[in-house]
Amino acid sequence: MDNFQKEIDERANLALSNKFELLLFRLGSDQNDAKSELFGINVFKLREIVPMPTITKAAGMKSPLLGMANIRGQFIPVIDLPAVAGCTPETGLNLLLVTEYARSTQAFAVESVDDIVRLNWSQIHTAESGISSRNITSIACLDDKTNSMAMVLDVEQILHDVIPSVRDVKAEDVKVKEFNIRPGSVAIVAEDSKVARQMLEQGLKVMGIPAVMHTTGLEAWEKIKLMAQQAMTEGVSIHDKIAMVLTDLEMPEMDGFTLTRNIKSDLGLKNIPVVIHSSLSGSANEDHVRKVGANGYVAKFEINELSAVIHKVLEEAGN
Repeated sequence: MDNFQKEIDERANLALSNKFELLLFRLGSDQNDAKSELFGINVFKLREIVPMPTITKAAGMKSPLLGMANIRGQFIPVIDLPAVAGCTPETGLNLLLVTEYARSTQAFAVESVDDIVRLNWSQIHTAESGISSRNITSIACLDDKTNSMAMVLDVEQILHDVIPSVRDVKAEDVKVKEFNIRPGSVAIVAEDSKVARQMLEQGLKVMGIPAVMHTTGLEAWEKIKLMAQQAMTEGVSIHDKIAMVLTDLEMPEMDGFTLTRNIKSDLGLKNIPVVIHSSLSGSANEDHVRKVGANGYVAKFEINELSAVIHKVLEEAGN
């Protein structure tokens, strides 16, 4: 188990080279085809791995919530991940993956842990067109020679379904602000989680900010370059086309750090405000946000905090 408790700073530094580490684990056999598939989660979301403790089940609690566990003096909800994924553990639920997500802590019960692999985000491909499960956000290609793959879980979707603290963004929930954007300009949004993308789209609509949504950092980067070319052809400022960029960190093909660095290293684009919106929190990430030149950072998902950060960076940009 000690092999999995690595220094967080080393993992954080991978982000500057479009790399990350993926924890591989198994949930048992699939209920449809009896195969044992590999699943993955970004190590950055992982606080620790512990043997299955005693679970206390509250009255009325239903699957896939197993109950509450006392982990180092903190009572946290435990989610039966095989039940979520439609798998049957062959040897039982043996381990808990204790994760930190959007200012909350929760544990996922799994059957076994295989390994931690270091990957480039270019090895991760969006799963929306090829995988039917709503709980899978992308596919990790682990080895070209063996064609081995792992399914990367959409933690945002799972928590939204199991512990739905926020389902909709309502206009009355947002403090009224006026945003400094030019008529006709839009926010470019990059977010691979479907549920997070829907919440961002709703939130920006409530704020009165038109948005163009993308599922990968690479897709957003290609759109930004295209709009920059259009601005040049029309003889207008890039700010007449793009008001700001709002990006997640974890995304297939190109992560948010790389997308931000690409924007900020381009002379024609560097003044576009960039806000990073991520479930990955902590001082290491905030340090990297500053290093790549992002204008703002906000943890998922509190609409007024997001609104305040967007308002601040747009006012500072003053384009």
